[in-house]
Amino acid sequence: MDLYLTIFEIIDMRSFSNLWFWIMLAVVWSSASHWVLGVPWDMVQRARRQGGQAEQDLEDIARINVNRLLYIARISGLWILAFSCFLLSGLAMLGFVYRVEFAQALFLLGFPMSLVGLLSLSTARLIEAEGSAGAVLRRRLFRHRLYTQAIGTVAIFVTALWGMYQNLSIGVLGG
Repeated sequence: MDLYLTIFEIIDMRSFSNLWFWIMLAVVWSSASHWVLGVPWDMVQRARRQGGQAEQDLEDIARINVNRLLYIARISGLWILAFSCFLLSGLAMLGFVYRVEFAQALFLLGFPMSLVGLLSLSTARLIEAEGSAGAVLRRRLFRHRLYTQAIGTVAIFVTALWGMYQNLSIGVLGG
């Protein structure tokens, strides 16, 4: 029993006072900003600077990822949407009605990422519909990255405010 208590003292199970939660939040949003529709951002930059084979590689990987994303959406999109809505509404209820802090943390991570997922689907449909290539494709990916960063900035700000509120209210009220 002593080992169990020691582990839970080292790994604080309260989400918003846990350093690991904030590290995970930073990693999630950094990764979401770097991987634009599954394409690494440095590949977009290299294609813009060098052109030629780098441009062709960008178009190939973007086409593969767009086709993959749209295939998944067409085959099982409704099931994914239903499950995501179920999961997010369950987390919202547990977190904000029943005040389970871990559910609040997961909701504050998951809801904005679901918006990024919808944005990715929309961008993939636009790229497929217009057959984007070259500068048009790079512009689409840039715009997608910019919107993802905007969503991430707002999400981190809201999460930080809510986390500070939770930590202060628990500190003042004593648990």
